[in-house]
Amino acid sequence: MLIRRQFLHLAAGAAALPAVSRIARAQTYPSRPVRLVVGFPAGGTNDIHARLIAEWLSKQFGRSFIVENRPGAAGNIGLESVVRAAPDGYTLGVCGSTELRNEILYNDLKFSFMRDTAPVATIFRAMNVLVVNPSLSAQSVPELIAAAKANPDAMTVASAGPGSTQHIFWELFRSMTGTRMLHVPYRGGAPALTDLLGGQVQVYFSTMADAMGYIKADKLRALAVTGATRNTALPDVPTIGEFVPGYEAVGWLGVLAPKDTPASTIDMLSKAINDGLADPKIKQTIAGLGGTIFASSPAGFVQFIAAENEKWGNVSRAANIKL
Repeated sequence: MLIRRQFLHLAAGAAALPAVSRIARAQTYPSRPVRLVVGFPAGGTNDIHARLIAEWLSKQFGRSFIVENRPGAAGNIGLESVVRAAPDGYTLGVCGSTELRNEILYNDLKFSFMRDTAPVATIFRAMNVLVVNPSLSAQSVPELIAAAKANPDAMTVASAGPGSTQHIFWELFRSMTGTRMLHVPYRGGAPALTDLLGGQVQVYFSTMADAMGYIKADKLRALAVTGATRNTALPDVPTIGEFVPGYEAVGWLGVLAPKDTPASTIDMLSKAINDGLADPKIKQTIAGLGGTIFASSPAGFVQFIAAENEKWGNVSRAANIKL
């Protein structure tokens, strides 16, 4: 319900635009509406954040920034429409870690995230939480590792499907701990969580939003979060890195433009987005959705993407994950 209320609020807010703004008075761009393409359905996490940024940019530039949902193929359809668009700043993509991993997981893509996009600005990062069914005896990450090593492949770990965030976060954990569990992929996070609650599977790297209510109700046991630091919503839950040094796994979202978009346009958009991320209301909204503000320059975004591509490429190749 929180996500739906946020969605309706942002959709309404984006329609109430000032006739002109200080940026619009000073710049010729944009002279017409700008599309923000999201490769996932309306009402989801990517869409919510895209509408938040669209509302802010509309107010700053005095022009409409319109969210266009083009779901399908784990974000590939939306991203391909962005890289095929004219590099004039009037088509942007709100994309993230999922679309970047697709470049590694899919063999038949006709475009490249790394080569065919111009990173503009990051928006947020979000960690997951390692949860287990309460029937499992393990009370901590060390106990989970010990139990998995004592009985290889006896324990089951769910995911939202091969190559999903939950799967890839588990594969990093497996590679760094030497544990073996039976991977059970589902067709999405909802059925995976349902079977975890029912005890059909035992372990899951859930999103914070999906698991929080069940953790609070003692229907799931949180062993650790996947970020580098503890989450303020679960201050007593340690990070995996406290037991497995160097472990960090987070999802993220940012704004991209087609390759060869003018640097002046990218810099202008980046500054406006970063100004928005410093706004207290936007900070509060993103925190309420379970994320952490993640601001960067275009150059910093390029470096971040390169590091993420190398990290998850190594994990995917080691696990032989292909879609």
